[in-house]
Amino acid sequence: MQEIIDAHTHLSERGDDALNRFARKNGLRYTLDELLSTMRRYKIGRGLLLSPPLQGGAPLPNEEVIRLCMRSDGMLAPVITVEPALKEVRAALKLAEENRRVVKAFKVRLGYVKASAESPVFDWLYDYAESEGLPVLFHTGDTAFSTGDLARSHPLTLDRLANKREELTMILCHFGNPWFEDVAELIYKHPNVYADISGLFTGGAYAEKYAEWLAKKISEAVYFAAGAEKIIFGTDYPITKHSETLALVKGLEVDEPDKEKILHLNAERVFGL
Repeated sequence: MQEIIDAHTHLSERGDDALNRFARKNGLRYTLDELLSTMRRYKIGRGLLLSPPLQGGAPLPNEEVIRLCMRSDGMLAPVITVEPALKEVRAALKLAEENRRVVKAFKVRLGYVKASAESPVFDWLYDYAESEGLPVLFHTGDTAFSTGDLARSHPLTLDRLANKREELTMILCHFGNPWFEDVAELIYKHPNVYADISGLFTGGAYAEKYAEWLAKKISEAVYFAAGAEKIIFGTDYPITKHSETLALVKGLEVDEPDKEKILHLNAERVFGL
């Protein structure tokens, strides 16, 4: 098997990073050295780095994500987060153009921002992403904080956008948890819609049973979609540990070739890695 690709990971090395509490809960140092050494341990050759939220709700500036990737010896590539304001969209596209050889995707934080996926403010982003063949990742499903807006992060809110933007490669993060069946329908219905399996573990008294339930849900999605061509591996480090998501893939009741697609083949194709 070729090296695994982690298509969804976070890092900042800042004290005001809102994900520090998840890192402490998981016993992680949450540093670049730790992330890279863990990737090597689990034979994860490449990863995509996304902005974590900072205290107060704003994402880590994209420039800092790019700088972290430059320190990773080629193991990490940046995903640019785009906030719903015309000024922010322009700045994100300018940065992407300046770093077009390394930027692999964009991210829209549905549920954390006061905008839907169809908001006109994102039109320029979608136009650019289509023209450059760059995917757009959308947060879907449960939010890490109780102030999140589930009405905007429900995966079915992306159905009309996928209908209107058939050339836009869309990736639904976190498999729309807990709306797995809705995401299974979306990836089956739309040729341009994919989903990642990042950030699905939260611990708790029933962690083992929950892991079994997750494996069942993702396996059923593969059955419904008639294959695993639309499912992408991601951890959501530090919210979820690498070992947990790798164990999830191992526990799927699907053929080994489909596990290979999930672990690296789909990401290689979708992100051009």
